[in-house]
Amino acid sequence: MDTLKPESKVYVLKRPSADTPVRPLSRDYAQELNPQQLAAVEVVNGPSLVIAGAGSGKTRVLVYRVARLIEMGVDPASILLLTFTRKSSQEMLGRVGLLIGQQSDRVMGGTFHSVANILLRRFGRSIGLEPGFTILDRGDSEDLVSQVRGQIGFSETGKRFPRKKTITDMFSKCANTLKPLDDVLLNEYSHFGEYLGDLTKLQEGYEFTKRTRQLVDYDDLLMRLRELLIKDESARRMISETYRYILVDEYQDTNLLQAEVVRNLASTHDNVMVVGDDSQSIYAFRGATFRNIMEFPTLFPGTQIFKLEENYRSTQSVLGLANAIIEGAAEKYSKTLFTNKEGGERPALVQAAGENPQSRFIAQKILELREEGVPLNEMAVLFRSSFHAFDLEIELSKRDIPFIKRGGFKFIETAHVKDMLAHLRVIHNPLDSVSWNRLLLLIEGIGQKRAKDLVAKLVNSDTPSEVLREGSGRSAIGLRNLADALDAVGHVEDGSPPDQISQVLEYYFPILKDQYDDYPKRIRDLEHLQGMAERYSSLGDFLADLTLEPPDASVLDVEGKDRDDERLVLSTIHSAKGLEWRCVFVIWLVDGRFPSSYSFLTDDDLEEERRLLYVAVTRAKTHLYLTFPINVYDKITGSILSKPSRFLDEVPAELVDAWSVVDEGEPYHWG
Repeated sequence: MDTLKPESKVYVLKRPSADTPVRPLSRDYAQELNPQQLAAVEVVNGPSLVIAGAGSGKTRVLVYRVARLIEMGVDPASILLLTFTRKSSQEMLGRVGLLIGQQSDRVMGGTFHSVANILLRRFGRSIGLEPGFTILDRGDSEDLVSQVRGQIGFSETGKRFPRKKTITDMFSKCANTLKPLDDVLLNEYSHFGEYLGDLTKLQEGYEFTKRTRQLVDYDDLLMRLRELLIKDESARRMISETYRYILVDEYQDTNLLQAEVVRNLASTHDNVMVVGDDSQSIYAFRGATFRNIMEFPTLFPGTQIFKLEENYRSTQSVLGLANAIIEGAAEKYSKTLFTNKEGGERPALVQAAGENPQSRFIAQKILELREEGVPLNEMAVLFRSSFHAFDLEIELSKRDIPFIKRGGFKFIETAHVKDMLAHLRVIHNPLDSVSWNRLLLLIEGIGQKRAKDLVAKLVNSDTPSEVLREGSGRSAIGLRNLADALDAVGHVEDGSPPDQISQVLEYYFPILKDQYDDYPKRIRDLEHLQGMAERYSSLGDFLADLTLEPPDASVLDVEGKDRDDERLVLSTIHSAKGLEWRCVFVIWLVDGRFPSSYSFLTDDDLEEERRLLYVAVTRAKTHLYLTFPINVYDKITGSILSKPSRFLDEVPAELVDAWSVVDEGEPYHWG
């Protein structure tokens, strides 16, 4: 064979790039998606922003894009799907699996916080975080704030010193907005301004205690991940190279901290697709910022923008009203919702003389609609604030209309469940001073001071059980029983979480029975907790998941209520986001109530109120009623003539039917 001559040309065969895979596709994506959806799904590399109008199929875009990337040859393990609930990511990935099979099982999907938990347990040592750290829920965080406050001598600062919940809210707002405490205090808690020095010391003590005790509160999951990505370049590069394709759902609900985390996760590439609707950005009170979705193209230069405008939920009559409401927004991505559905009655703008006539109208109309074939559970009454529905609740009860109102304690926030988890947490992390404090206070004869002294000994001891057994006086027996119980839990074979819970329950049952008259109901919650633990082999994983994605319902929340499956829904608009009903009533559309008088101070707050109304309107499929009472009672001036919501001023008359509610036999005049 002739040797290669120097003048010979060389033709190099390139390996297929991971960023530009080529593989035949099994599905006809153009057939299954509308043109706007298809354009977004076909993007492979680079940053992209999908502005998804209400009911336009944003989830479908995310699902099909993940499926298409995998079909094109992208390694499923290199795809990261970030959502706001675990349920959302599981449902999306389940739908991907239905499209292309089990390959979707290898996609990393979850909430920002659950993904942060995984990454911190793997890489956290470089920032002083051991894999066995404990995640504090909100109640635990408040208790720790209270502990630290006592330790540094602020317990008797004064009557006006903020309570532990308010202090925890302040610290949380600092994290989620990336603002220093003095800024947060000045803008939102100015009445506590005199305590800036004390609160700063308290914040420093709180952070120090968490770090030394391997405790992480909910906000820390993202704060510590941000710290890791900034300080550990090798970890940041490894994580970014692992997740080459990042998708983010509901981007309009992210805060500055989350936006910064996304930017760092994509530090070695810009393959980020975010999906959201600027018109549905309504969570500023949680720290979410409208600016994130507006400034995404600045954060990621070269961003392609796609708009989904075809609505699959509502009639054109409803969409016409929604378009008119959001048209007045000062800043937005322009879009016009449309549908191919035909028919649909115009929304009704309903004027009532006062609050009770408004309530009576809603109750009567609900009964009429039910007679026409609309089930109660396909109807909802939405309101700006929970107290707006008080009079309506009374009216519904008078007419025996069953309803459910969003709210109540979460399962994990009930006292008996928190007690149970405290015992498990000290087994998992003996440095968890918050949990030690909680379970010590359950023992007869132990008060706050004694508990504080014991906690100090326990967290500094290699043998906590021996510390407990050294107890004397009235609490000695209780402390020894606790030591025996914890030893028994610790010796459970293979560390099985259900068996560990069973051991704690055996010890805790007499305490539960002594403290609560309704202990039979509470024991069912604890049995439910034990059942939830069945699928876990690790106590740490069980405790982390329970804190990150707590179940909603407790037996205490549902016992004694009307169990009729067909119930009307009463809900704040914030709680209704993402849901839909055939018929929606939006009540109290009065200036000062909706928009709230608190929003009159700044343009940004008023714009969020506009978006809130847009969200409410777009929950309706076919029937929509906007109601406002004219005579509103004011405690100072008595009955006053109210002004309909300023947002209604911008709605063209031809888009709504004007109704006026009167009693039988009375004349009426449209106000």
